[in-house]
Amino acid sequence: MKAYYHARAGEYDDWWLGLRGFADRYRPGWDEERGELERVISSLPPVRTLDVACGTGFLTRHLRGDVVGLDQSDAMLAIAREQAPHATFVQGDALELPFDDGEFDRVFASYFYCHLEEPEREQFLREARRVAPELVIVATKWKEGVERARYEERVLLDGSSWEVFKRYFLPDELAGELGGGETLHLGHYFLVVRAP
Repeated sequence: MKAYYHARAGEYDDWWLGLRGFADRYRPGWDEERGELERVISSLPPVRTLDVACGTGFLTRHLRGDVVGLDQSDAMLAIAREQAPHATFVQGDALELPFDDGEFDRVFASYFYCHLEEPEREQFLREARRVAPELVIVATKWKEGVERARYEERVLLDGSSWEVFKRYFLPDELAGELGGGETLHLGHYFLVVRAP
């Protein structure tokens, strides 16, 4: 998956914005809900936040406070540095966070947790809890007729094809995996859960 996201860096924001390879996708209400998601993220209290697997910084830019973005891809980080100049960015492994115990107030992760299989999920949660007392996860909402966990084929603009593991959630299920929590957003496409 690391190689896939590195290769996708230059077109990652197209998914969010419905451009180029995503322009023909039928996603009614997507832009409005994306705007609501951005408002929810912007409304989080400004604290020292680690954005794990921050990618291009598309959502990092909405986090307030002292923000550090971490990603394994230098291609993603190059875009993130321009998109979220208020944040500091570090290249590193999300499953072995290069930070001290309790160094942050919050770990934020968007569209990362849903790609983790066991035991990586457990490893990430251990690391997140080690560096911060609060965890905020943005994930894809499960819809009727969609498999809860599956491998999906992703084709990039260069024609390369990748197989990516993906999970879909309901808020209570995600909160249960995180050890409890509250739903900050539940829409048609996205959900956000905060676990104290």
